Amino acid sequence: MSERLRQSDSEAPAPSIPLRRNRRFQILWIGAASANLGLETVEVAYPLLIMSLTGSPALAGLFGFAQIGTALLVGLPAGAVVDRWDRRRILLISEAVRALTLAFIVVGLTTGRANYGLLIVAAVVLGAGTAFGAPARMLLVRAVVPDHQLTAALSQDEARSGAAALAGPPLGGWLYLLSRTFPFVAATAGFVISFLCALAVKVPKTEPAAEPAGGERKSALGPLADVFSGLVELLGDRLLRSALLLISVFYFSVTAAILMVMVTLQDRHHSPGTIGLALSGTAVGMLAGSALVPRLNRLLSPGALLLAASTLTTVAVALLALPFGPVWVFALLTLAALGLPALKILVDIMIFRQTPDHRRGRAIAATITLIGAGSPLGSLAGGLALEFLGVTGALVLIAGVQALITAAGLANRHVRSARWPA
Repeated sequence: MSERLRQSDSEAPAPSIPLRRNRRFQILWIGAASANLGLETVEVAYPLLIMSLTGSPALAGLFGFAQIGTALLVGLPAGAVVDRWDRRRILLISEAVRALTLAFIVVGLTTGRANYGLLIVAAVVLGAGTAFGAPARMLLVRAVVPDHQLTAALSQDEARSGAAALAGPPLGGWLYLLSRTFPFVAATAGFVISFLCALAVKVPKTEPAAEPAGGERKSALGPLADVFSGLVELLGDRLLRSALLLISVFYFSVTAAILMVMVTLQDRHHSPGTIGLALSGTAVGMLAGSALVPRLNRLLSPGALLLAASTLTTVAVALLALPFGPVWVFALLTLAALGLPALKILVDIMIFRQTPDHRRGRAIAATITLIGAGSPLGSLAGGLALEFLGVTGALVLIAGVQALITAAGLANRHVRSARWPA
């Protein structure tokens, strides 16, 4: 193990090299930015296309549930695979599969054969690709960035996500206005660029590490126990369990609220471009939040940071029930997303950096599973709530759930007393 670590350290970028001159990181960053921009572009098109095909908000919500739900279902075994196989190769396969899947949708739309069944199949394949690609990319970044630059690299990564989320929704709306096919062409191109960037980067090869001798015993469940080991470790820690629940409900509320405001703005006959601009408030919040990460980490404890972000989201979702139009939606989504970058860095510091490299893939997959469970549930709950409660009632319901979880976090002494690791 020590020999592998020495080899990895010797091949990693020298500490004196500024992050902006770290060629391998910047190429990975460009690939991730292209894929993210494509994803954000097409995320606006999916519900608009499904609504035009079926007229049902619930089916639009079911699409998001299928995509994200598949990513979560496959996530735990994917984490175990990423810990044992070549991570760069996994990322290449993931990006190739996602590009081909989107290309099939383009062909279906061009030939007039696209239907809801095709989109659901695509959602499942795209979700599985995300389950393998996301942890592989995160671990590749750690392989090419020295430890003391990791927070700066992750902050730059968050800024990339925010920029993609800012440009993607309006771009997707405008492209959809020109042709239903164009957003899917853009997303396909994004994954092709990501594939080429991953192909161009050479990273240190690390052999899978053996478990410590005399440590973990093989369970009677065999490989199944190994798949769930990261999840069991996280759920066994009271602080991490509470923190991940708070973050998961954050994603639940924001995902549900975004679906609701999209349907609402469409019902009020706003153009796809205007809807995209309104949804870009989430990206503005992420960009502003990325700049605040170092200051927030200095001023707030982990518990205070979690509770502050959860409170902001509660207020923002509740106020979205007021029908004040696209500008109002933009402002409140900005407020709701303001704490997201700091929460992602919190997870990295509290979990990923405390986990040995040979188990980090499972830790990342387990964390993504627990946090990400909120998104498909939010998509499904948002669609169903719209069907039965209407926009105002649905938003009040989601804000109420967020408020209850925030109050539970405030009452939890493990959250209130949490401190940053040394």
